[in-house]
Amino acid sequence: MTQEFAMDMVIRQRLRGLRLARGWSLENLAARCNLSPSTLSRLETGHRRIALDQLVPIARALDTTLDALVEPVGEEDVVIRPEAGHTPGLTTWILSDERALHGKVVAKMRITAERTGGLGVHPGRDWFTVLSGTARLELGERTILVHAGEVAEFSTMVPHWIGAHGGPVEIVSILNHDGGLAHLHGPDTAA
Repeated sequence: MTQEFAMDMVIRQRLRGLRLARGWSLENLAARCNLSPSTLSRLETGHRRIALDQLVPIARALDTTLDALVEPVGEEDVVIRPEAGHTPGLTTWILSDERALHGKVVAKMRITAERTGGLGVHPGRDWFTVLSGTARLELGERTILVHAGEVAEFSTMVPHWIGAHGGPVEIVSILNHDGGLAHLHGPDTAA
């Protein structure tokens, strides 16, 4: 199997997979991208050559990018082996590949009472879920306790800080680029 043929097959699988994931028939997709259902069927099954002028409207209709459709299948390792980073009261494991999630970072954090720091701000929104223990979220002038199994999401333009309440707490957080810099690479990773 040539590399070109293999990539062609991957693109066809992605087209069909994205269409089916949305619950769309060939007719539904055809109406959204101004191609006939029979053309789409032949593209998905390999009975018609894929052309760039067809992929662009299909990608737009499927709410994806052309880059995502034609991205090569990598041979990279899919297992992430996080290493712990330590500051007083905070242990952090980065759980995402640096290329993942459009600049977002997924991190697991273990916070203890030794963690100190002040309220911080940065552009965007933060999201975290508590795996075990209770997190103390200082958000502006409010203190909010977030218990195991609960999720917090908030604007990061409000001064904020996350600590432990009544013992260690473990959280998983999704941070945008600015949040990753503030929480994971700041002077004391205090925010």
